[in-house]
This record gives sequence, C-alpha cells and structure tokens, in this order.
Amino acid sequence: MPNRGFGAVPSTRRSREARPPEAQRARELRKQQTPTEEFLWDRLRARRFLGLKFRRQFPVEGFITDFCCHEAKLIIEVDGTVHDEPHQEAHDENRDVFLHSLGYKVLRFANERVLEDIDSVLRDIAQASGRSYLLDR
Repeated sequence: MPNRGFGAVPSTRRSREARPPEAQRARELRKQQTPTEEFLWDRLRARRFLGLKFRRQFPVEGFITDFCCHEAKLIIEVDGTVHDEPHQEAHDENRDVFLHSLGYKVLRFANERVLEDIDSVLRDIAQASGRSYLLDR
C-alpha cells in the first residue's frame, strides 16, 4: 500500500467522495460553531465529561446533531431563539421523535441556560447518560 499523503485511502475509511452529503455540511458547521456550542463543547470534548465520547455536529440518519454520544445513546441540542418559532418547534419535535425511535435520548437546552447555569446542564446530561456527576467545588 502506498504511503499516506500520496493518494492512498486507508481501507478502513471512506474517501470524501463516498461520504453522505450531510458529512460535508457537518464539517462546515463544526467550523461555524456558536459561542454557546463552543462553551459546552469545551466541557464535553476529549472525554472530559464523565469519560463519555461526544462528537460535535455529528450526522445521525440524515440529521446533524449538535452533540452526540453513541455510547450513552444521547443527543444534546443547544437551541437559540429560532427554535421558538412555531414551524421550527414542529420540525424539532418530529426530529426528536425520529431520533427517539432509533433509541437516542434527546436533550434540548436554551442558549441562556447553557451560558448561565452550566452546572445544572451538566447534571442533566449526567443523569440522562446514567452516570453520576459531582461538582468540583
């Protein structure tokens, strides 16, 4: 097999052309995270939170989730004011029902709550994951 960087595509990975279209959109969204998503991601990334592996802007069956933990079958959405619009609420509800049908728990948090009360957000995530969370104080 040719060396990496010389046109080789490792057999365990898909080439970019073979990836589903939402993969490219997810990659773009990771580059454009909101400040609130960045704030929460800083606590979830690299197994920092309860040893759980979270992925950000991760595609699940055609939907791009803000944060996903396959191990705990948990999806976390951080919602701005656009999610208060009636058409968006209906879309979110349908999406959540579909993700629940796949066995995922979906948690939604308003931007304000993430920024103003991160400890209660992390407690809720821990509870949904089935793990206990103690504050570092």
